[in-house]
Amino acid sequence: MISFPPAKINIGLSIQSKRTDGYHDIVTIMAPIPLYDILEVLPAEGFSFVQTGLVLPDDGKLNLCERAFYLMKGKYGIGNVKIHLRKQIPFGAGLGGGSADAAYVLKALNDLFNLSIEIGELENLAAQLGSDCPFFIDATPKLATGRGEVLSPIEERISGLRLVVLNPKIHVSTAFAYAAIVPQDKHLDWEASWNSPIEEWQGLFTNDFEKPISDHIPLISEIIQELKNQGALYAAMSGSGSSVFGLFEKTEKPNFSRFQEFLVLNEVV
Repeated sequence: MISFPPAKINIGLSIQSKRTDGYHDIVTIMAPIPLYDILEVLPAEGFSFVQTGLVLPDDGKLNLCERAFYLMKGKYGIGNVKIHLRKQIPFGAGLGGGSADAAYVLKALNDLFNLSIEIGELENLAAQLGSDCPFFIDATPKLATGRGEVLSPIEERISGLRLVVLNPKIHVSTAFAYAAIVPQDKHLDWEASWNSPIEEWQGLFTNDFEKPISDHIPLISEIIQELKNQGALYAAMSGSGSSVFGLFEKTEKPNFSRFQEFLVLNEVV
């Protein structure tokens, strides 16, 4: 069974408050983008996990795909599988690749073993693996609240636009990113802002991580400014970085020769 976990971008990201459980309440809009890992899950006599493609740093912990398998095995007593993940989405980049992989393992195991788990329960399981994971169970545009796991469907707005994603290849620790934030509720009407003309988004949506991370990594703000100079309707950092993206009219053909080495996506979505 082969599937293609997608990356995501965040349109705005507001850190509202610090919670007693150590997490933060946030508000953000997430949308899937056509940048994919490749995941293969097959029945096997013993469990194994193999990763190819981009090389992730070894932190001595189980990969999220492995954690997803053991979560399902513990709850449903499923058989063993061989998981092969070909990593293509940059990691530590604010694009949600690891979360997508874990969510797609849950979905693959649900299908492979005919468990008939409904979407809502899969989202609850995914929330045990990471705050972004539930989004990828049904990867369509969502307004995310809580710690990111409370999801509300919203209208598709970026289809038909040109999306440019650049990754400066600098890993940003999520813990470092949150430590740089002073939580604040900006009282933005997120759905109304989402439905406003896209050229107005720059004055409406902000990513609270963007300034402190850019202060630490000035290259990020340089790339965002270049996206704006090239005519982006909206340009921002995704998640806690370090990837940045720009939305353009589909007929635009921006030139990113200055940052060509960082370009990971440039296509009409």
